[in-house]
Amino acid sequence: MAADMPGLPLQHDIAADIAQIQSIEAVPTILETVAALTGLRFVCVARVTADSWTTCAVLDRLDFGLKVGDGLDITTTICEEVRDTRLPVVIDSVADDDRYRDHHTPRIYGFQSYFSIPLFRPDGAYFGTLCGLDPVPNELSTHKVTSTLKLFAQLISVQLENDRKLAEAEHALSNEQLSGELREQFIAVLGHDLRTPLSSIVSGADLLGMGNLTPASRKVVDRIRRSAMRIAGLVDDVVDFTRGRMGGGIAVTMEPQHALQASFEQVIAELRGAHPHSTIVAEFDMQGGVMADAGRLAQLLSNLLKNALVHGDPAQPVLVSVRQADGRLDVKVSNQGEPIAPELAAQLFKPFFRGNPGSREKGLGLGLFIVAEIAKSHGGEIAVVSDDAATTFSFTMRGLALN
Repeated sequence: MAADMPGLPLQHDIAADIAQIQSIEAVPTILETVAALTGLRFVCVARVTADSWTTCAVLDRLDFGLKVGDGLDITTTICEEVRDTRLPVVIDSVADDDRYRDHHTPRIYGFQSYFSIPLFRPDGAYFGTLCGLDPVPNELSTHKVTSTLKLFAQLISVQLENDRKLAEAEHALSNEQLSGELREQFIAVLGHDLRTPLSSIVSGADLLGMGNLTPASRKVVDRIRRSAMRIAGLVDDVVDFTRGRMGGGIAVTMEPQHALQASFEQVIAELRGAHPHSTIVAEFDMQGGVMADAGRLAQLLSNLLKNALVHGDPAQPVLVSVRQADGRLDVKVSNQGEPIAPELAAQLFKPFFRGNPGSREKGLGLGLFIVAEIAKSHGGEIAVVSDDAATTFSFTMRGLALN
């Protein structure tokens, strides 16, 4: 008994629905089980829309002629009624059924026993039917059979939702991967395309500064150099922030360090030059070595020191204390001035946070965030204590002692 209705054109969304049903591994087993339970020799899952009926999965032991992707004229099916009423239709014997005895569908397709159970997405949207038929009568309307058919329909509906969520998750992952690639490109632009001309500006300013300049011209050259260095610092901050936000944290290269004091002294000397009207007092007690990234720790000290110079009392010295012994490193930077309110102290290490909008210098608010990320990458801790006497930022790292 072959269906002689021509197949309908396959729309893109219908094709996607077919693929979704085909991807559910349990569907063939469900069809086999339904056939064994009911005695029907044709069972299928059909996608039913307002104007189409399409086979998504099929078990055909009748040579009915429908294959996956084949369509029927929706007006020739009882599934149209199921779609509109959202209620099951179960027929034990068409010949004995007052409602369907003279119905056109059994005459067209030559069946006596039939069922059609609606399939819904979990949000209530109608998907189609789990349906079956056979040219001989079968006892289908018992509670055991109908409840089992409804259970199988529910299982398919749940799996449709699970597959939808999985597809959304995969799409989100794909978008995240694309965003990650774009962020990497963004970092590359900042790291190379901006740093290169900035380096040229700094080198040019250094070269000009070596000539015989008037005092006014020398001030201009110094201002150019400071501005370029400031922009370079902002670029570094944005690059570090972006990499930190990508989930990997700030990268560090842990190596034995026995000359951290020289790195720290260079940072202090540069900031003394950039802030000639401020006083920086440094104390060092460095014994042995430590596993660390010297460049990143110099950046940590630089950010803490800049923060103290900007926000502290310019008439009072900024104190730097560095202690290193037995693999432990302690760095403290203290300044005097207005204490930090407790409710603000908890926010200091968040990105883009600026506790004092009226400070003498403007920035992105990333310096202390980067300090915290560097501390984390070293397995260390960063803390702040602020009272009327002073505000002190402390970095502590415990590691293996290096002789």
